[in-house]
Amino acid sequence: MNDNTSTSVDYGSMDFEAITARQQETWATGDFHQIARLNVPMAEALCDAAELHAGERVLDVACGSGTAALVAARRYCEVIGIDYVPALIERAGRRAAADGLEADFRVGDAQELPFADASFDAVVSVYGVQFAPDQERAAAEMLRVCRPGGRIALAGPIPEGWSGDFFAANARYMPPPSGLHPPLRWGTGDGLQALLGTGTVSLSSEKRTALQYYRSVDHAVELFLTCFGPAIRASEADTKNSLRDDLKAVFSRYNRATDGTAVVENTYLLTVAVRA
Repeated sequence: MNDNTSTSVDYGSMDFEAITARQQETWATGDFHQIARLNVPMAEALCDAAELHAGERVLDVACGSGTAALVAARRYCEVIGIDYVPALIERAGRRAAADGLEADFRVGDAQELPFADASFDAVVSVYGVQFAPDQERAAAEMLRVCRPGGRIALAGPIPEGWSGDFFAANARYMPPPSGLHPPLRWGTGDGLQALLGTGTVSLSSEKRTALQYYRSVDHAVELFLTCFGPAIRASEADTKNSLRDDLKAVFSRYNRATDGTAVVENTYLLTVAVRA
């Protein structure tokens, strides 16, 4: 994975079904919930920016264990979360039940949303839809199910900063399929315009910072190598244990703590688009 946003995709030759199946297996490896819970501050900021309020129908695309969906549910929105990893959907349901929240979680693919046109007032995603292999199709699906005047709100990685460096390090050991647009394309103005621009009347983005807290840099690296599917798969391809050192360098680079713990600064892009 890299920050190249101009990769040419030959859609006639891409087997997106096979790529999606392999990707699903990767994201099902480990325990992504342990990583997703770091994204709560981004989910809160996203729901604020999207101005979600009670009674609105909200879809959380590639919801993982339900982080953004549960924030919306706490606002008494009518929430559906969809993800293609069954274990994460099960975890999301348990989290909702534990908090006494009403939310509907379903197994499904961001590239083929099982909903009618204009079904939702808002469609949201936190570090989720950006990883769909067929970006054009995933973007078109979000636009399709969002009502005219509704909002599409995204929090996602950008080419620079912690996210860019982390995914670049991971890609050295587990390169993405040749020809795919990188997920970081969603973190650029040109990429967002190409994906969402023609279906929206406004499209605004701003960089935000979220902090990740760990016991130490070594703890952060171990957490990702144990729980984060792409890092687990990359480590399996690493014959010299170099990935651990590379990830340690990335986490150290963005660590703002000076007491031996780790407070890692992650800059991300928060985007709100209004459906045409």
